[in-house]
Amino acid sequence: MSVPELTPTEMAALHRRCFVAPRPWTAKAFASLLTQPGCVLCAHKQGFLLGRIAGLEAEILTLAVDPGSRRLGHGRALLDKFERSARARGATEAFLEVATDNAPAIALYQRAGYRETAVRRAYYHGPDGTWQDACVMKREFCAPPLA
Repeated sequence: MSVPELTPTEMAALHRRCFVAPRPWTAKAFASLLTQPGCVLCAHKQGFLLGRIAGLEAEILTLAVDPGSRRLGHGRALLDKFERSARARGATEAFLEVATDNAPAIALYQRAGYRETAVRRAYYHGPDGTWQDACVMKREFCAPPLA
C-alpha cells in the first residue's frame, strides 16, 4: 500500500479540523516547514505527523488525525513510523510539546514511552484570548516503548 502524498493545502485543511488551540497552521507554514533540512513527513489517509531531526534529537512538530478516524491506532502508527525514521537517521531521543488539556494525545505519548520533562506556562494562545500551558515530553530511544 503506497503512502498518499499530502499537499500543504490538504495538511492545513486537516490541521484546521483537528485544532483550535493551538492555532491551526496555514498551507504556507506547512510548505515552508517541508523545505527545511531534517523535516520528516509521515502520512496516510487518516492523518499525518510532521517532525524534524537535528543531530541526535527528533522533534514532533504536529500530529493530526482526522476526528472521525481517532482511537483506531492511526496516531500510534504515525508515531511509530516517525520514530523508526528518526532512529534510522541517528536520533537517540525525541521530544514534543502538547497542550496540557489534550488528555488523549498525552495518553498516546505516555503509552509510547514519552515522559513529561517540563511545563511551559501560558505557551499556547487560544482564539478566545486565553492561554494554555504546554507539557514538554521526551522519549529516549535506548529503551523499548511501554505497551
